[in-house]
Amino acid sequence: MVSVTPGRCPDMDMWIWAVGAAAVAVTVTVLAAGVIFWQRRKTRRIMDSLNTMLDRAIEGSFTETAFDESLLSATEAKMARFLGVCQVSSQSLAAEKDKIKGLIADISHQTKTPIANLLLYSQLLEEHKLPEEGALCVKALSAQAQKLDFLIGALVKASRLETGIIAVTPRQGEVQALIEAALASIRLKAEEKGIRIEAEKAAGRAYYDPKWTAEALYNILDNGVKYSPPQSLIRIRTISYELFYRIDISDEGMGITEAEQSQIFARFYRSPAVSRQEGVGLGLFLTREILAAGGGYIKVSSKPGQGAVFSVFLPTEKTLKSYKTVRSEKE
Repeated sequence: MVSVTPGRCPDMDMWIWAVGAAAVAVTVTVLAAGVIFWQRRKTRRIMDSLNTMLDRAIEGSFTETAFDESLLSATEAKMARFLGVCQVSSQSLAAEKDKIKGLIADISHQTKTPIANLLLYSQLLEEHKLPEEGALCVKALSAQAQKLDFLIGALVKASRLETGIIAVTPRQGEVQALIEAALASIRLKAEEKGIRIEAEKAAGRAYYDPKWTAEALYNILDNGVKYSPPQSLIRIRTISYELFYRIDISDEGMGITEAEQSQIFARFYRSPAVSRQEGVGLGLFLTREILAAGGGYIKVSSKPGQGAVFSVFLPTEKTLKSYKTVRSEKE
């Protein structure tokens, strides 16, 4: 049996309860929506503030403002202090870079004349009839002066590349013209050692700096001539890809161990196997820096006793645009 309270309808009670529950639910929903909306607005305000600070820091016009004691504002304050420190560090770095530029300029200027005089006087002495012992000393003096001239020149080039004094400016050009420029510089040295250089006709265009990229290829060829036996062969092959133009330079030299392949591009690195030969360990370092500055790169494949293949990758127009975009964002 169902008990019914006199004057009270069960359906009416259920309806009142449902209405009450719905009202509570609506109220809770509205309050929750309000809290969420308020929280999002607050978060948005903080993100806008952080974004503005970062924009001003990038533009160099950042200034710290006052904040309240909330957790998010504390984060703003920490960001402000961090950006302030970064700005000071950036200014110090710029000042240090200017000092390095000045030092490089001084070294280049102060050493140019003495080295030129050493070379000149040694050449003049070689033209005179000297005792055998004197002639040997003059020859040694001339060789050491030339080595010093090369070393100072390489150091100045490396420093200028690293500090941005030398600008590598890629522009589109025929790859064949680039290879011919490098060959013109190395051909005499190769002929003196009886080494043949076989270069296939390169079809296609890529982006490179005519002067500096030709020097990068020359450094690779120079190593091939220096560390290959007489009467050996150096081959130059080219492959055109969509994103890069590849130039392979292979030699028949002593080869490079796997452990050393990641070290040969480091500044001043010289393998113990070639320690008795002339060199300062800057050629491949300069090559890598030049190619990287122009949006390209270099890799090596080799096994001891089986020669080496240096692969140079020059950017195409599509790759160069992407490289410039990424570089400008970093700067």
